[in-house]
Amino acid sequence: MTSEQGPDSSAALPSTSLGSRSFDRSYANRTLVLLACLGALIVYIDVMLLPALPTIAVEYHVSIAETSLLISLYTVFGVAVMPIVGKLGDIYGKRRVLLYVLGTYLAVATTTSFAPTFELVLVSRFFQGVGLGVFPLAFSLAREEFPRPLVPRAQGLLSAVQVAGGAVGILGGSLVTSAFGWQGNYHLALPCILILAVLTYFVVRESPNLKPGTRLDYVGAGGLGACLTAIVLGISEGATWGWLSGATLALLIGGLLATVPLALYENRQKEPIFNLRLLKQRNILLANIITLIYGLAGYIAFQAVTYLMELPHPAGYGLSLIQTGLTLIPLVVVLLPVALAVGTIIPRYGVKPFLYLGGLFGVAAYLLLSVATSPLEVGAFLAVYAVGGGLASVALQNLLVLSLDKREMGLGTSLNTSFRYIGQSLGAPVAGAILTTYVTIQSSGGHALLLPTQAAFQYCFYLAGVAFVLVGLVAIFAREVIGRRASAAGASPILPIREEG
Repeated sequence: MTSEQGPDSSAALPSTSLGSRSFDRSYANRTLVLLACLGALIVYIDVMLLPALPTIAVEYHVSIAETSLLISLYTVFGVAVMPIVGKLGDIYGKRRVLLYVLGTYLAVATTTSFAPTFELVLVSRFFQGVGLGVFPLAFSLAREEFPRPLVPRAQGLLSAVQVAGGAVGILGGSLVTSAFGWQGNYHLALPCILILAVLTYFVVRESPNLKPGTRLDYVGAGGLGACLTAIVLGISEGATWGWLSGATLALLIGGLLATVPLALYENRQKEPIFNLRLLKQRNILLANIITLIYGLAGYIAFQAVTYLMELPHPAGYGLSLIQTGLTLIPLVVVLLPVALAVGTIIPRYGVKPFLYLGGLFGVAAYLLLSVATSPLEVGAFLAVYAVGGGLASVALQNLLVLSLDKREMGLGTSLNTSFRYIGQSLGAPVAGAILTTYVTIQSSGGHALLLPTQAAFQYCFYLAGVAFVLVGLVAIFAREVIGRRASAAGASPILPIREEG
């Protein structure tokens, strides 16, 4: 029997066996829970450092701008290395590469937690970005272990815990930093990573979809990594260095221009890592565009909510970081069941209706946030956003993975994750520009402060709402990949599931 192919391929109809293996429900569920825990923990460790940035600045006698590099450089390296990690997984095996990634991540994260100087913290945190490679490998392994009808439920769980890990990371990072110092976050999280890595070694089977004999495209890997590094670093640090500064312009323009000769070179390679042929497939291209927009909108709104909660009156509500984290609890509580429910019913109705519905809920949530008058209302409206975000993120992830050839799953999902982080990198400076443009002088605690106006927050939410409208418009052009509409259009039908035993 043939392995499953995406709907854009010309392969024969797929079987429900997984490579040469039949579906083992018990094993697949164990693997899914393990991968979900890994993804949630990586996001938690990524975010938990945000509340500690002021503490780190005081401890190492550096500025807030310098500590912000701990976040941007982590993202820079992660975005640059993800396509390489994904391609290595396609060639040598996703489990094998995942174990290498976890080992490297554990080593550099340990160095970060014990670093005696800020420079060493910065360097080790930079290489800690390799942990972002866990996501494409986890999404790919989950896709391979479940037959097509059950893929949406698996992807729904992975998408939900990824968002939940970020929300919990802010609250947990605040509590741990206040009680044990910023290093305490690492000391508590690292044993968990070690345990999950050991479980991965003993529990997870190797991918049955490999490319034996394929060599890594080293020129493409280095070129793509350099281009992404330049672009994301320029976007991340543009607000600090100045958008018209020589360093920012050199990185942005140089990174973009360098993609042209790289694309020409890669187009002649048999197994390119900058795979334009992959991006030419309609669903994959549209999924990446939607992911970019989704990341941009989410980060604009997240920045606005954070400042709205923490800035003093009358600009904001004057909450502490822990109180701000508590306002995110409704988002987590609602998101998890919504994502799981959507993953269960997508096989019947398809992914496109949920992309549209998620866009509608997202727009409604942002409009409601623009008129919120209390922290309680903000928390309630974030719950509305959680419905839209859960619908859209699960549908989007399934649009991607069900359109990819399994042999390209690692590269395809890693490129998509890179698009998400590029969107987030764009969202931060956009929100910052709006919040620093529409300002007023206010008196707080006997001091005159330059604070964002109410209109500044509203413009952020309006812009995020417009982005969600674009998500719905782009989704119109996607081909359905599952459900009745997909079968009517000639895509792969849902076949009976043959289980082991």
